[in-house]
Amino acid sequence: MKPLSLTEKILQEHLVDGGTLPAAGEVIKIKIDEAFTQDATGTMCMLQLEAMGVDRVKPLSVNFVDHSMLQVGFRNPDDHEYLRTVAEKLGIIYSPPGTGICHFLNMENFVKPGMTGLGADSHTVNAGGCGAIFMGAGGYDIALAMATGNYSMPMPKVVKVNLTGALGNGAMAMDVILKMLEINGVKGGKGIIFEYAGPGVASLSLTERATITNMGAEMGATTSIFPSDERTKEFLESRQRGGDYQALSADDGAEYDRIIDIDLSALEPMIALYPSPGNVEKVADHVGTKIHQVSVGSCTNSSYENIASFAEILKGKRVKVDTLLYPGSRAVAMQLAEAGYMTTLLASGVRVQENGCGACIGQGGSPVSNGLSLRTFNRNFPKRSGTESAQVHLVSPSIAAASALTGEITLPSSEPVKFKDVPQMIDTDSFIMPLPPEEAAKVEVIRGPNIMALPDFDPLPEKLTGEVLLKLGDNISTDDIQPAGIFLPLRSNVKEYAMQATFNQVDPSFSRRACEHRDAGGHGIIVGRENYGQGSSREHAALCPRWLGVRAVVVAQFARIHVANLVNFGIVPLTFADEADYDKIAQGDTVSIDVSNLEGDLFLEVNGEKIALNPAFEPGDVATLKAGGALPLFKTNYKG
Repeated sequence: MKPLSLTEKILQEHLVDGGTLPAAGEVIKIKIDEAFTQDATGTMCMLQLEAMGVDRVKPLSVNFVDHSMLQVGFRNPDDHEYLRTVAEKLGIIYSPPGTGICHFLNMENFVKPGMTGLGADSHTVNAGGCGAIFMGAGGYDIALAMATGNYSMPMPKVVKVNLTGALGNGAMAMDVILKMLEINGVKGGKGIIFEYAGPGVASLSLTERATITNMGAEMGATTSIFPSDERTKEFLESRQRGGDYQALSADDGAEYDRIIDIDLSALEPMIALYPSPGNVEKVADHVGTKIHQVSVGSCTNSSYENIASFAEILKGKRVKVDTLLYPGSRAVAMQLAEAGYMTTLLASGVRVQENGCGACIGQGGSPVSNGLSLRTFNRNFPKRSGTESAQVHLVSPSIAAASALTGEITLPSSEPVKFKDVPQMIDTDSFIMPLPPEEAAKVEVIRGPNIMALPDFDPLPEKLTGEVLLKLGDNISTDDIQPAGIFLPLRSNVKEYAMQATFNQVDPSFSRRACEHRDAGGHGIIVGRENYGQGSSREHAALCPRWLGVRAVVVAQFARIHVANLVNFGIVPLTFADEADYDKIAQGDTVSIDVSNLEGDLFLEVNGEKIALNPAFEPGDVATLKAGGALPLFKTNYKG
């Protein structure tokens, strides 16, 4: 029998129809053990699940509230009440505001080695640190997984990352993933699962592994995974979940698409410079640069180990710049308090914030105008911090601590930080567990006035004719398309979110122009270059442009999750057969695309010339596009 990688073992075991795995790129359908949402994606996901007519979810399912927790006005609390009651109705676990960040809570309480999972957030890949295959997806795909227990995806390539040595020289787990970004860039992981192995793996704790898999999303990877070993067992036992452990690793002789070698002992502190996680350099080359803010936490670096290390460096000293902390969960915050680190942090001048995403997604914690913020987060896209003129660099907790004390980028001691070892705290009582089916059927779902019904969309016409509403460059993120931050309270109201936020950071006139073009009968077209749709899994970055009349996006190359979201809302994703043809199209051009046969040759006609296009969608997506989106197609075919 052919030796298998760990990835192949788990995927093969979860194939819906059994058999063996196909070649990379061919579509597979797998069983999903868990599906979850967070509040920024969850309201739309739940509205879709209700629209499907589903009475009760099939796999383990969770609604986490962690993104938009600033309850200023009625919108956020109303959304949370909707999520709580719809969870009771459909058999979903509900995690209230303040319980913690979805990815960290998921790993603490639900992830088991060998599981498959899907989350409506790109950093769902965090769970790979526990020997599981978890992937980010758009809200509709989560709703479908909750309804059916299945998920279809192209078979990924598997790349082995061979780790040797052990971290030293002041380096932390954050520096491992920054090294990976230096090697692969922000699009080098597309269609790949990175499988970490080698003798260096045993030197990394489970939360260190999760830091590494978490930021695999910034490479565009399908996911990343570590083996399940004694360190995994140690973590699960500390969470009173020892029975969930099983040892899992690749077979000897397993074959990989390629191998990346990293010597942990040779790593030194790294920094990702504004405006991309892929702009990686050595911290040593930037020592002395003045900073204005430090922010520690996010799903990447909010474990007890990370924050305790941060606190140890600060102990007995005062920070010189505005310094914010976001613990990963209530359990982490309680563990920090038990160890005395909360007192240390407060005495050092740190502003301890609620257990959630916070500043990472622009919900508070914005830096000053023209300021420089050092953050232990995973993204530093332009304007994501909420301050248009500010810059954000990404670093490890130890660099953040040393720099907070000096007010400039500073290297910490190269000696390992020793922190207090206190027992983990258990906070499972915070979860609201599903009701039995007979009680759930009696629950009344509460909808506030901002929660609007899903819009109905028309089927795809035979021909798309309209204007190029925007011509964009490389690495357009979902933050550029549909910014979060102050706009998150609008996520349950598609019309308002679309009109106020869509592409407003790129062109404030976009929504108005798109509406006028739509209402005049035109089909909106977006043109771009490489890595279009990178970043968050937020499906609103497809849903809102679709509401505004966008029917096709033509680029050089897409990010993985965004393609699926475009298809799910009936927007045709296409790529240039020849990337040089990008230069033949201008914003404002009138163009047409014959889409009567999506399985045939496709062309964009502009200025009397026919430009050859390739489909970025799979053959199995044609019916969805023709129907005008996934939801109308599902409602036509779903039998319960």
